[in-house]
Amino acid sequence: MVLGDRGRLVLPAAVREQLGLEAGAKLSLVVEDDGTIRLRSLRAIVDAGLGMFAHLGEPGVSMVDELIRERREEAAREDAER
Repeated sequence: MVLGDRGRLVLPAAVREQLGLEAGAKLSLVVEDDGTIRLRSLRAIVDAGLGMFAHLGEPGVSMVDELIRERREEAAREDAER
């Protein structure tokens, strides 16, 4: 690859295709301490983050639904105490 005017790099079509990148895709560029450049798609970063919490829930159970259920139970207890 060649650095173009105004500091632009063009990713070859084969690389864009392999990574599933299309025009307008959001990317993160990080320069490591050793000078290595790491380029990741925002989608890959989000997907990796989602996987960090997968072990916390039960398969097939929505954590959002569980939170709502727990909050409703808590509210009902508070109402009963009044």
